[in-house]
Parts: sequence; structure tokens; C-alpha cells
Amino acid sequence: MIVGYVRVSAVDQNEERQINSLKEAGAEKIFSEKKSGKDRNRPKLEEMLNFIREGDIVIVSEFSRLARNTKDLLDITEGITKKGADFRSLKESIDTSSPAGKLMLTVIGAIATFEREILLERQREGIAIAKAKGKFKKPEKEMPKDLNEKMLEFEFKKVKVAKYYNVSRPTLDKWLKSKK
Repeated sequence: MIVGYVRVSAVDQNEERQINSLKEAGAEKIFSEKKSGKDRNRPKLEEMLNFIREGDIVIVSEFSRLARNTKDLLDITEGITKKGADFRSLKESIDTSSPAGKLMLTVIGAIATFEREILLERQREGIAIAKAKGKFKKPEKEMPKDLNEKMLEFEFKKVKVAKYYNVSRPTLDKWLKSKK
């Protein structure tokens, strides 16, 4: 069976392009999710890995949909091959059913990881320059409208309220100060 895996990073992104390419490649079952590739804990990925059987082929539109770094890519594809299945990436024309395909997967995965790390390094450098010039500010989270209700609900325990809103204690304190 040809089993497809589709992933987009954000809820507002559309996975239709990936789904169409996998269907054109013969995918009989497709697992799709909206979750960052940085996070290895992805329910549909795990479901797909548990679903595949010996002789199956797992396909993705491009291997960055499966993993964001070489280690995860190799771990996931190793899990696929341990079950007796093969892996194919359509964009990169990689097929792990051959030794050359396995080599190409490793090389391209390493290059992609390198490129991503360089991009993040450049981004950090740009942010540092902008901060030095006073032109960079992190976007502030808006104070939620139901803050008073949550403070009561959590019995004014700031740590719990901050965790609920996924903000720091200083941010919560700033919100509370602005309400006065």
C-alpha cells in the first residue's frame, strides 16, 4: 500500500497542494496534520508509523514535511525501514529502496539542516543589529478580556494564570498593573 504523510506548520496553512501531489503519486491512504516540524511528537505521524506494514511505501511531497533536521529525518525513515516499508520523497526524487537512495537521503537531509541553521543564524544576527539600533521589539501579547475571571478561577495564583495564558509572570504583572 502507498501511504502518504502531509504536514503544514500552522492552522492557517493549506495542505491541499501536498495532498494532490500524493494522490497523483498513487497514495491510497493519507495522514495529514497541522503541527510544527520542530516538534517530533506529532499524533498523525505516530499514527502513520503504527499503521504501515511490510511492503508499504511511505511518500511525502518533500522530506521537510517529515522532519526539520537530519537526525529526526534519519530516525523516522529508519523506523519506516525497520517495519519493512520504503520511503519516497517526491520533490527530491529520493527512494530508500536502493542504497543510493539511502545515501542521498542522508546527504540532502544534512544539507537542509545546515541551510536551516545558517538561516536561523542570519536571523539572530539581524535581530541583534536591529536591537542595537533600537528598532526591534518583540510583539507583545494582548491582555485577554477574561483576565479577571481567570484570576478568580485560579484563586489569584499568578503562576497558574500565567501558565494558562502561556506568558511570563512579568507579562501577567504588567497586564494586572494596566487594569488599575
